[in-house]
Amino acid sequence: MDPLSKLLGGIRAEGAVLTHAVLEAPWTIRFADRAPLTMMTVLRGGGTLLLPDGTERRITAGDTAIVRGCEPFLLADRADSVALPHAEYEIACFTGDPVCEAALGDGQWGNDPAGETALIVGAYRASGRRHERLLRALPPVLVVTDDAETCAWMASIAADATARPAGAQAMMDRLLDWALVCTLRDWFDGQDTDAPGWYRGPADPVVGPALEAMHSHPAAGWTVATLASKAGVSRALFAKRFTDVMGQSPLAYLTECRMDEAEELLADRDLTVAQVAKAVGYADAFGFSAAFKRHRGLRPTDFRGKVASF
Repeated sequence: MDPLSKLLGGIRAEGAVLTHAVLEAPWTIRFADRAPLTMMTVLRGGGTLLLPDGTERRITAGDTAIVRGCEPFLLADRADSVALPHAEYEIACFTGDPVCEAALGDGQWGNDPAGETALIVGAYRASGRRHERLLRALPPVLVVTDDAETCAWMASIAADATARPAGAQAMMDRLLDWALVCTLRDWFDGQDTDAPGWYRGPADPVVGPALEAMHSHPAAGWTVATLASKAGVSRALFAKRFTDVMGQSPLAYLTECRMDEAEELLADRDLTVAQVAKAVGYADAFGFSAAFKRHRGLRPTDFRGKVASF
């Protein structure tokens, strides 16, 4: 499995609510789901995102924006509408907000069915901690512009899904998952050499085979030599190329992957620390505990207790 697919395994649209808003200015929408990722596509018109850190970002027809972070934020037709009389909405779809229920029942919501702005909005739930590495690679908001044909297709699917036919929830979930993957790929591709190594690495003829091996079998006893053999090059060439592309040595990256996997497994209280240690490539719990504390700042048992308290 490639790294992006693996990281997206912790971000899913299972049970998501897809809303279709049609609005006439002035208006504001407060997003209060505290979802790790919220995505919106502007079908026509536009608005201004107002983030907690003071960032303002204009989005217009054809733009798909992904907002990262669990703090509530606003989308307004204009930034100054917040201080003026306006139609005000709040979306908290994962908490049973009535606006979301109305959207599912009636197909769309807003203050004017013929409004100049139309949006499709979806929020993502998170499971475990696997997704956190992905979130760290993203800015507070990213915007990708889609072509008119893609927007029309999404509008058609959303209209069908929100009318609640058989299979509507699965349709909404899969639409949002598909749209998230496509948007992230487009954005990362646009970053060129600024994209994280784990995104660029799979396409590299030397680094790619090693990444596939490590992600497929993180517990295997990998060495620089065995990883180089997967790439079919010398140890020296492999180590240099891997470090150049990924920004860290092969074994440092392997350890990071193992620690990420360990965090995910430690959340399962049915597994002992010894079982987690073996699953991520350590011969015994003592060695694993020492490595985990060195890299995560907590012993596995303390980390497990911290996760359980949330």
